[in-house]
Amino acid sequence: MKIVFFDTETTGTDVDDTLCQIAWKSHGEEMRAGLFKPAKSVPAEAMAVHHITNKMLADKPAFKDAPEWSEVRNLFENVDTVVVAHNAPFDLGMLKKESIVPANWICTLRVARELDPEAKLSKYNLQYLRYALDIEVEGEAHSADGDVLVLEKLFERLLAKMVAKTGSHELALKEMMAISARPSMLNTFNFGKHVGKKVKEVAQTDRGYLEWLLKSKLENSPEDVDWIYTLKSHLGKLL
Repeated sequence: MKIVFFDTETTGTDVDDTLCQIAWKSHGEEMRAGLFKPAKSVPAEAMAVHHITNKMLADKPAFKDAPEWSEVRNLFENVDTVVVAHNAPFDLGMLKKESIVPANWICTLRVARELDPEAKLSKYNLQYLRYALDIEVEGEAHSADGDVLVLEKLFERLLAKMVAKTGSHELALKEMMAISARPSMLNTFNFGKHVGKKVKEVAQTDRGYLEWLLKSKLENSPEDVDWIYTLKSHLGKLL
């Protein structure tokens, strides 16, 4: 299987947002990246994260009109390719808006959580893991190409742990894909009035908060499947 690491930068996270940059690479190959003009302007909030301005995109083609589109589609949809991203469901959602649906994928965010059953790590976002695990790369954070370099090194760490657990490279990849395909259980609140507390602790002391949060997620953020799964599990509402 060919492993391809990728990342997108976007105009935001709402239903009408799209990508404005994508970068991808395989082991031993050069980075490929491109900037594209989205259907809507990039808001200041997004520019403050990835530093891609509307001026930088003004003369760029839309992704579907660029030669990179067919290149990415042919590579990502190949049955012998496994694409890897951090918080992959988000990036896959952006690709789906561009009519690209990868055949196989791995989410390093979900795999990292799975391989930390005792929740020794307080966070699992890419840049936190970069420094917590002493991953040394030359790449700017929150740029698609910089994040891909970190992603590649993180994947190597996770794969090595999974090979040790399963006994083979092939079984490790299969297990990583299986983990990625299902929602993961979240351990700790990183927002709200219970920030820093374990979800299972709050389930015992403030069940009403979990009920309210689940209702809010279902109504306003149905794509936040990991939190919805976690809340339903603690509330005994899984089918």
